[in-house]
Amino acid sequence: MIQTTGTTIAAEISARLDRLPATRYVWKLVLLLSLGGCFEMYDLFFTAYIGPGLVRSGLFSSASASIFGFNGLASFVAATFAGLFIGTMLFGFAADWFGRRLIFTCSLLWYTAATVIMAVQHTATGIVAWRLIAGIGIGVELVTIDTYITELVPKHLRGRAFAVNQVIQFSVVPVVALLAWVLVPRSPFGIDGWRWVVWIGALSAVFVWFIRRGVPESPRWLISRGRLEEAERATAAMEARVAEEYGKPLPPANPHPVEEIHGHFLDIFKPPYLSRTSMLMVFNFFQTVGYYGFASWVPTLLIATGVTTTSSLQYSFIIAIAAPVGPLLAMRIADKYERKWQIVTAAFCIGAFGILFSRQSSSTLLIACGVLLTCSNNWMSMAFHAYQPELFPTKVRAQAVGFVYSWSRLSAIFTSFLIGFILRDFKVAGVFAFIAASMLMVMLAIGIFGPRTRGLALEDISH
Repeated sequence: MIQTTGTTIAAEISARLDRLPATRYVWKLVLLLSLGGCFEMYDLFFTAYIGPGLVRSGLFSSASASIFGFNGLASFVAATFAGLFIGTMLFGFAADWFGRRLIFTCSLLWYTAATVIMAVQHTATGIVAWRLIAGIGIGVELVTIDTYITELVPKHLRGRAFAVNQVIQFSVVPVVALLAWVLVPRSPFGIDGWRWVVWIGALSAVFVWFIRRGVPESPRWLISRGRLEEAERATAAMEARVAEEYGKPLPPANPHPVEEIHGHFLDIFKPPYLSRTSMLMVFNFFQTVGYYGFASWVPTLLIATGVTTTSSLQYSFIIAIAAPVGPLLAMRIADKYERKWQIVTAAFCIGAFGILFSRQSSSTLLIACGVLLTCSNNWMSMAFHAYQPELFPTKVRAQAVGFVYSWSRLSAIFTSFLIGFILRDFKVAGVFAFIAASMLMVMLAIGIFGPRTRGLALEDISH
């Protein structure tokens, strides 16, 4: 147990981090972590855009012959989320044990290597197996980045920091869609276009080493491991950079309540965390139906409405351009309104625009509804990625977020098969009715049971 003096130092360091003004250095940290997340988003979102290429190559079929048909495209989507589930559920502890900085790097290298190997497979079994392995690394990375940003950014900037994070990360989605539109229908140098899309993203990830060098370890994580001297050095270095840019004395540090240093993962199943854990389990189980039910199936859903494969990829690219727009528009309100109500509002919009999408036949209206649906999805993503890490203590933050987040991955595994099955028997309208019902569950879980977090220090929320 850390002595009283150590506890006092820990509280002071947390207060000093929260008083930092929004200078270029603070935003640089958000930028670097977000750029690291771009590779993860590229890898995650090509699931939808290479789908038609996998079908065209004869490796998979677009609809499932049965709910758990292995040769259907749903098995590829499900493998992605099975890997994400394993990564978030079983390896979420890694960032809590070994540090945010190390795991940020290692998890990216893990899924990059697995993705390169996946792209040289010539059987459905090989592709599904390596997609699952890559998904494990992506799952760990997702948890680590959310935790990292939450702990480095001052409390008055958390909402905007996650808005910027999501804008940057989702900016890569149009890139994936454009590459898929250009390459998937073709076979450059006799190699299937979908393989080129995969390789381009994987090889770009070598830049992560340069990103890693510019980001310090989280002082809050160092405190949680009892490494107070390192935490002091890291905090002082951040303060020096900020003070140099700020040009005047830093604001005073207001004392925080002291967070329990000896926290254990099982604490999330005890008050006050039990209600938060339960609420987020329900939320995550249903939110992924709306988010990935559309994002992972855009070209396939468009084809099901009668659009050709090439046109579906073109429309998907146009819709994908809107990916960063949702969090960009939400940036101005990210710290002005409670995140729980932003999540509820976004979920309502997803359900409404999804139903409208299913009723359109003209290309203009399909694209318009797809754009609105994408903006709503990514607004919700921005809000809940900021919200989840706020609700748990530093000692187990990554593992706790990994646990509740894993329920979305578990849901996505079955959702992938269900959507393939629903698409076959109930068409696009049935898919979006399923999505709308899931968004209603999201609204109820967050609206009724979600605590308030706006403007509060992490230690205040923890208490």
